[in-house]
Amino acid sequence: MNIKQISFRDVNKVIAHQLGSVFQPAYTTDGATHYSRNPLGELMESLVPHPEFKMLGLRNIPQMSEHSLAYSTFTWHGLIKHLRQMLIANAKMEEGINWQVHLPTEVATRNSSLSAEQLFNRSVANLAIFRGKDIEGASSEGFRDPAMYTPWLPPDDSFSIWKTPRSFNKYEKSATLMSNSQGLLKPLDCIVGKAWNMFASKAYVHQYTKYGIEEEDFLQCFTTLEQIISSYSTL
Repeated sequence: MNIKQISFRDVNKVIAHQLGSVFQPAYTTDGATHYSRNPLGELMESLVPHPEFKMLGLRNIPQMSEHSLAYSTFTWHGLIKHLRQMLIANAKMEEGINWQVHLPTEVATRNSSLSAEQLFNRSVANLAIFRGKDIEGASSEGFRDPAMYTPWLPPDDSFSIWKTPRSFNKYEKSATLMSNSQGLLKPLDCIVGKAWNMFASKAYVHQYTKYGIEEEDFLQCFTTLEQIISSYSTL
């Protein structure tokens, strides 16, 4: 966004923009004539089909400075193509997407060969939200590929789409993806690893025990998080 000195206000604006791209009104079913009255409930229903899988990630494009926005044009095909690859390659931004990562073919699945295909980000469920002009031209077929999802969930239950012809936050067209996938696995694993090391060396633990939090409470939390990591690792 070409911000030279990033402040907490700038960070909060990005967070607010991304959350707003999900929770602003949208039609949650085809042919709907009224906006959803329960977007959070419908979001959870779409994305959390199993109690062990509740970690949700968010990607939104485009996102740029207002100066650049004035000179930019977007097509639904381009936005959706980039958003799909961001999901598969687990990229958080449009810049630097790894286009070498792709979904496995049937042959590769049978052979179980190690390749770039096996590095893709597998999903439990995804929800795409498209906002803006010419919304009828926004095709979501690329998100309906069964190879993208865990095999224990029926394909029809793996992907949902919300739409509205109203533009969002000065963007003529914008696309958001809420994803229940392995995308948060690496950062969560890293956090737990660092926390284990600190706990093992008793770093800061006394400051917690002073207020009644026991070592067993830490161990219970580690167990919970390691179960989450194990569940997403075996998708």
